[in-house]
Amino acid sequence: MGIIWTIIIGFVAGVIAKFIMPGSNEPAGFILTTILGIIGAFVATYLGQSLGWYGPGQGAGLIGAVVGAVVVLAVWGMISSRNRAI
Repeated sequence: MGIIWTIIIGFVAGVIAKFIMPGSNEPAGFILTTILGIIGAFVATYLGQSLGWYGPGQGAGLIGAVVGAVVVLAVWGMISSRNRAI
């Protein structure tokens, strides 16, 4: 249930992260945005478990997943803008 919950939270976090940081560098597609949100939720879960914020079977909450999704979207925006400049 932990992985499925992380995917659901990541989906919602991706949508929220897109509203938090809209821009031309961000992925425009709904599917790509939600996939990056899911990746952000997994990153937040992994980092939270590594730092001891979450237990071994615990996933990131909505706020942690949104923060992770915003970070992943920011990194994606930097990488995609760098590729356009080349």
